[in-house]
Amino acid sequence: MSNEIFLEINQKQFKAFTQLPEDTPVVMLNLLKFKDRVTETGLSGAESYKEYMRQAAPFFAKADAEILFLGKPQTMLIGPEDEDLWDKVLIIKYNTISGFLGMVQAEGYPSHLRAQALEDSRLIHCKP
Repeated sequence: MSNEIFLEINQKQFKAFTQLPEDTPVVMLNLLKFKDRVTETGLSGAESYKEYMRQAAPFFAKADAEILFLGKPQTMLIGPEDEDLWDKVLIIKYNTISGFLGMVQAEGYPSHLRAQALEDSRLIHCKP
């Protein structure tokens, strides 16, 4: 992984994303690297992320989102042997871009817990 970390949305790319037709289905690939320890809570990043997922679950449901995969990468079969693997990979399908946007912009959505838990991340918009 690079030395640069990414936890916040790239506003330029987000603006372009919001210009897509609202009824477009979307899949989001999340690559997650957890903090060893979250200063604010004393929990591990992995424990904090579980709490984020618990609190975000009603928002996922309202957005009609489906978690397709959540797991831990195991072995680099193609790629550099010395590259660190991400702690978790999460793939979520949203039936519409408007559902995703409504979720992340909803009052009470626990994005602060996500940021608090992570050392680094990638959020990649994929077309089904």
